[in-house]
Amino acid sequence: MDKIFLRKGRERSVERRHPWIFSGAVERVDGAPSVGSTVAVCAYGGAILGYGSWSPQSQIRVRMLSYSPDAVPGGEYVKSLVSAAIERRASSDGVSPLAAANRGVRLVHGESDGLPGVVADSYDGWCVVQFASAGAEHFRNEVVAALMEAGAKGVFNRSDVDSRKREGLSDEGTVGVLAGAEPPEFIEIHEGAIRYLVDVRNGHKTGFYLDQREARAQVGAYAAGREVLNCFSYTGGFGLACAAGGAKSVVNLDLSKTALQLAERNFELLFGGGVPRCPVEFCCADVFKQLRLYRDQGRQFDLIVLDPPKFAETKAQLIRAARGYKDINLLAMKLLRPGGILATFSCSGAMTAEFFDTVCREAACDAKRDMQIIDRTHQASDHPTALSFPEGEYLKGLVLN
Repeated sequence: MDKIFLRKGRERSVERRHPWIFSGAVERVDGAPSVGSTVAVCAYGGAILGYGSWSPQSQIRVRMLSYSPDAVPGGEYVKSLVSAAIERRASSDGVSPLAAANRGVRLVHGESDGLPGVVADSYDGWCVVQFASAGAEHFRNEVVAALMEAGAKGVFNRSDVDSRKREGLSDEGTVGVLAGAEPPEFIEIHEGAIRYLVDVRNGHKTGFYLDQREARAQVGAYAAGREVLNCFSYTGGFGLACAAGGAKSVVNLDLSKTALQLAERNFELLFGGGVPRCPVEFCCADVFKQLRLYRDQGRQFDLIVLDPPKFAETKAQLIRAARGYKDINLLAMKLLRPGGILATFSCSGAMTAEFFDTVCREAACDAKRDMQIIDRTHQASDHPTALSFPEGEYLKGLVLN
């Protein structure tokens, strides 16, 4: 097997079981490993520390798969990691998440499940996958086989992600059926009384934001009797949770007309399922511009949700992203009635929870609002964070009053 040798003193992160080895930590390479192939990771003195996937075009040169000289990862090893991840997400009575009707759940969450670059989500038993790194692509067939053996109805590829370019991977064949049957045009999943139609072919990420499941329930619990503005609404998400929680009215604001059209269908499913109907508005507009328009119009709300897309991909983009987060939170705070609630989120991994607190505190100061943190939210429990990989805790949220 090809080997990479670390610079003297750089083995510490591997010994602490962090999965990323950056280019600057590599002293030399013995052999000619191909993109995505498995290499032995050696300390400066030659001792094998473990094994990882080789990515010569990425700043993350190796992503670790095992941390023992005796655990050489191959196809069966990868399949066992997928099976273990699915088993961890079984219900308390042992029912597989793939067997639960209308359930939406993340089955594999990348580094935190020992499979860097691999994401697998299940929507009513239909699996949607992303292979975002060279090693993930290398073991694609094994991951797909493990999902099918676990009971997936089919496996659909949504590897149309920008990170593949940094890995030197082709964008050909990144969308389409990999195994099993063709998924339906829309897949229905349930969160309590709320029903969602998921478009796995054209939707964001793998089709839906499963990571906000628990946060939607938290925010919905504050909605009774309130006029709600749901910004970056996508297909309804937080707006549906607020309507189910007894909101007086809901405005869904998003730049995507297609997403809002699906949101309308989701609201009809909600009200058709017995939840009392409330006035609902769908506004297709740029959120920053629309919030300024509402401000100029003197319009106000009792509960505002800000769930924007990722503003910062890397630490180098963080300061610019912080200005965007501050701007949008400042605008929202000015639209809140006295006693109103702001639920605000960041899914930028480079944005720490502490820094996000600071950004919101500065926004409140500029808005001349005295606000308290009354709740915090995190990514859903099926999106775990490995203790050795704190970067996996990317989603954070504040509920302010």
